[in-house]
Parts: sequence; C-alpha cells; structure tokens
Amino acid sequence: MRALILSSIIFALTLAGIFLGTLLRRSLPEHHLDKHAKDVVRLGVASTRAPFETDGTAEPVYLEIQKLSPHDNVQRSLQSRAVQISNDLAQVRFLLFVESENLMPTPFLAVLAFWLMIIFASFSLFSPLNVTVVISLCLFALSAACSIFLILELSRPFTGLMSISSTPLRNALEQM
Repeated sequence: MRALILSSIIFALTLAGIFLGTLLRRSLPEHHLDKHAKDVVRLGVASTRAPFETDGTAEPVYLEIQKLSPHDNVQRSLQSRAVQISNDLAQVRFLLFVESENLMPTPFLAVLAFWLMIIFASFSLFSPLNVTVVISLCLFALSAACSIFLILELSRPFTGLMSISSTPLRNALEQM
C-alpha cells in the first residue's frame, strides 16, 4: 500500500510541475522564454541522464585474478586468498541488497519526485497548453508514477499488490 501512496504523491507532484511551468510561462517576461532560455533548460534536463550507472569493475577483477598463473606455493596461496576475498566481497554486496529493509531510500524518492516535477515544469514552460498537450503531459506523468509504483512494488516481492506466492517454496521445504 505504501508504494501506491508514494506513486500517487509523485503523480500529483508531476502534475503540479506541469501547472507550475504554465504559471511561470504566463508570468515571465517574453525575453525569459526565448530560444536561448529554452536551450539552457534542455541542457539542464539532458544533463541528468543515467546518474546511477554501475561501472562493473568487480567481475573483470575476479577474472583477472583467475587468469594469474602462480609459480610457487606462496603465489598459489595468495591467489587462492584473493579469490576468497573477491567471493566474500561479492557475497557481502549481495547480502546488502537482499537484506536491506528499505530498498528505496526516502531521500532518493524525494529527489526523484523533485526531479520529475522540474522536468514536467520545463515541458509546460515553453509550450502553450491546449487539450492535446495537457492530456499528453498527464499521461506522461501517470506513466512515470506507474513506473515508480512498479519499482517500489517489485522491491518487496512477497508483499503488496503484486506479490509472489510463497506456496511453491513452502512445498519444496516440506519435501526436505
């Protein structure tokens, strides 16, 4: 239920961003809405792409450790220890993701909601609103809110509206 409430709030905030952009467009002088201002806003929105990409360095390091060819017992022991440490780090990292109770931190959601509000405000800042634009922006806002809802729901697979049944796992455990 928390996911539905949060995604509804984010939907309302994106709609507020649309209407904030409309109010700004009506109240700002014309020279603030020229081509140069539009380019700056586009640049600001485009610079926020893919902020949380991982660099994927763990697997290549592990593969490089495996490629090492030790020449004596000390080097074999060191290679074995490096492999063990690499595996331990991977397990700890996995446990951090699996055992984290709050997979989507509140500050992240707040920043995401603010970011979406700014983006939707910029969409309506430079375009006069007519029925087609309003319906399109509302559908885009609903789509963004629904995707956040899905992310929040799928982060807790055994609870919520879209839950995975635990019956097959329980049946498998009974057989053991």
